[in-house]
Order: sequence, then structure tokens, then C-alpha cells
Amino acid sequence: MSQRGIRKETRLNFEDALTKLPTLLKDEGFGILTEIDVRDTLREKLDVEFRRYRILGACHPPFAHAALLTDLEVGLAMPCNVVVYEDDRGRAVVMAVDPLTVIAGDERLTDIATELRARLSRVLERLV
Repeated sequence: MSQRGIRKETRLNFEDALTKLPTLLKDEGFGILTEIDVRDTLREKLDVEFRRYRILGACHPPFAHAALLTDLEVGLAMPCNVVVYEDDRGRAVVMAVDPLTVIAGDERLTDIATELRARLSRVLERLV
């Protein structure tokens, strides 16, 4: 666990982690709404080189709907970002937002955030 989210250092390379993640997320009820290639974006916008780094915007529709019915402002914390980057050894590090951290202080959303955290944790645990 990091201060910003749930973290997993894998033995996988970057591409293998990106290939496995959609299925693992789907198994937990998530779909990927967005994918940002940070490396390509920084190269295009700033003409700088950066390690391979992707941000996946994952959404669990039933939980997203329930959360929005509870508090429309929770949309600021959506979707659940999952980050994949290549470390200095060429292995993939995968991080997911911790929904409990994002909704800290709003007890109405605790049950939803707890379940989302458990599901994202299982996704990361299954990456080997």
C-alpha cells in the first residue's frame, strides 16, 4: 500500500501487465473507460522522453451509479484510476486508487468504497 493507493510490483513486463489487466478488471465488474499513454503525451506535448506509463480509467457501473445517487460530487473521484508503469528493471508496477482515501470523511460512501477497494486489491493480487 502506498499513501496514494494500492500498489503491486509485478514480475511481468509492461506489455504483459497491460494485456492481463482488462480481463482481471472485468472479472471484478470493471470496464475501462479511458486509457492515457503518458509517455506518448509527454513526447507529443513537451518533446521529452519518459518511461512507459499508462493510466486506465476503470469504472464499475453499479457502484458508480450507487455512489452518484448518494452524492453527485463523488464524480470528481471517478473513474477509479489504475496506473501501470515500467520500473528501472523493466518490470511493471501497478497501482490503483484507494477509494477509501478518496471518499475519506463521507460515511455514506464507506460501504461502496470498501467493496471497490477489495475488488481492486484482488485485481492487483492476481497480477503475478
